Amino acid sequence: MTISELAKRTGFAKSYISSIEREIQTNPSIDFIEKVAKELEVPTAFLFHGTGEGKNILDEEWLSLINEVVDAGLSKELFREYIKTIKYMRDKKDNT
Repeated sequence: MTISELAKRTGFAKSYISSIEREIQTNPSIDFIEKVAKELEVPTAFLFHGTGEGKNILDEEWLSLINEVVDAGLSKELFREYIKTIKYMRDKKDNT
């Protein structure tokens, strides 16, 4: 499939797809990944690792959760702060 065909099918600009392919753009959205994977008929994990198997691959439940976080409007920074808070609370509980 050509970039032009993929752009037409996904609704993303050819230049955007090309910049990701050439690794100029290195942080594509989950929406982009899901749409491209669907059109290419491959698991989303394939776009990260070239395979659908492996221990570091996000499964669909994780991707769904990430989408939920993004849809809720949480920034990456706010989400990281939430993780730090949870770790702090867990450590505090473990040390008491």
